[in-house]
Amino acid sequence: MKLEMNDSPGQLVAALKPISDVGGNIIAVIHQREPDLAKGTLNVQIVLELPDGKRERLVELLQEQGVHIQRIGEERLLYKRTVIMIGHLMHTDLSDTVDQIDSTGFAEVSELSMSMPAVNQRSSSRITIKALSKVDMESALAILRRVSAQKSLLLIEPLEEIA
Repeated sequence: MKLEMNDSPGQLVAALKPISDVGGNIIAVIHQREPDLAKGTLNVQIVLELPDGKRERLVELLQEQGVHIQRIGEERLLYKRTVIMIGHLMHTDLSDTVDQIDSTGFAEVSELSMSMPAVNQRSSSRITIKALSKVDMESALAILRRVSAQKSLLLIEPLEEIA
């Protein structure tokens, strides 16, 4: 799911606690401290598993916390590829790179791990993308290729393909 919340201390914890309260399991949280200054909000993406029948209660609890749910849904993305990006990922706005994939509606970043040796050195990130179809996956990878070229990042692809 993708959430929008107020940019204030404790909001991330307030958004994560309801997941635990309904018996959910958090698999990944993608959160960069880059607020939308005009709206005073932050975006957070969460990959999670929920017990059957708990989605509606989770939505209620999140709304009670003042968290806006931008997207929530079941697994619908059947194709998976993993790539490596190397470069100054944080300085070139990694959240923008992720958003360019996630905003397509047909693909999203499902896993992201990063290694950052030092502030002035290049970092590397292992990024897993899921898509609706092989054609959609190729479109998502084309977006990553374009973004990598624009931001002077090295893209190593694909590490695997699972359908």
